[in-house]
Order: sequence, then C-alpha cells, then structure tokens
Amino acid sequence: MVQGVAPLPQKQGRGSKEPENEFTRAKNIVLNQLAASPKSRAMLHKKLVEKEISAPVIEDILNRFEAANLINDAEFADMYVRARANTKKLSRSAIRRELKSKGVEGELAETALEQRTEEGERADAHELVRKKLRPSMNLGDRAEKEKVMRRLVGMLGRKGYPAGLAFNVVREEVEAYASETGMIADTDGYSYYD
Repeated sequence: MVQGVAPLPQKQGRGSKEPENEFTRAKNIVLNQLAASPKSRAMLHKKLVEKEISAPVIEDILNRFEAANLINDAEFADMYVRARANTKKLSRSAIRRELKSKGVEGELAETALEQRTEEGERADAHELVRKKLRPSMNLGDRAEKEKVMRRLVGMLGRKGYPAGLAFNVVREEVEAYASETGMIADTDGYSYYD
C-alpha cells in the first residue's frame, strides 16, 4: 500500500459496487433463508451467528422481521408439526424433539403438537406397518414372523412411537395380514394355508 492512499473498498454481494453494511448483509441472509423455507427465530439467529453478524445487529434484524410477522415461531411450529406428521408419520415425541432442535419448545411446541392426536398417531402407525408388509413374507414361519415383527417394531421406534404401542400395532397388523392371505401359524411354528 502506498503511504497516504487508502485501499479500495472490496466488492461484496452479487454485482454490488460498494460494500454491504452489516445490517444489509444480515437482512439479505434472513431473506434468503426465509425464501428457501420457513424458519424459526432460533434457526435464523444461528445462521446469522455463523455468518459472523454482531449480536446487536442480529437482535435488531430479527425483531424487525418478527414485528413484520415474517418470523412467527407459532406459525412455524404449526406448519412443521403438520408437515412431519403428514409426510414422515412421526410421533409427537419425535416431532417435539425436532422442534426443540429448531429452537421451538415449551408452550409454543405443545400448542402446535395438540393437532397430533393419539388416534391419528395410532392410525399412522397402522398405515406405516401395512405399507411394509409384503406378499413375499412367510409369516407362517415362526422365525420369519418374529424377524418381521422385530423390524417393524424397530421402524416405529425410530419414528418415535412408544414400544408398547409399536408392538400392539405390529401384532394387530401382522395377524390381520396373515388371516387375509390365509396363512396361519400353528403352535409348532409350521405354516399352512386354509
């Protein structure tokens, strides 16, 4: 650098002629994040911290977006519960954990989770198990039946369903499937068709 000559400002942003100030940069980050998908305040806060935005600017920008109702954790939680229940068929406990990881917990999370009823959760568990049962499964063979049941209970467990509910649903569906296909297991573990 030549003495007495200030360095030229660095270009930042897409095609901008002058550097972005921190507030504008933070605003653009939040807008881009919200354009991609809905986000909670905590998720946006985390992203701004990652981008090395100062704490006062983070609070200011998030407060402004919240005041404009562009950030609304209650709406985010409602939408998130609906989406995860409909697409992934997750249980309330699994969705609660996911909401917590996204910075939504307490009363906001519980209010959103009210839309996920026990009846709906049980119906979804039945649907998940029915989708996994295949004609090629030999449920008349005791060892095969136990293996299938173990795997199905495990699948429901990974989706957050309690063990008791998972086992009962799997047992009911496996028995219904076996009777529909005409396959019956006798007490010795051998199978035959009606």
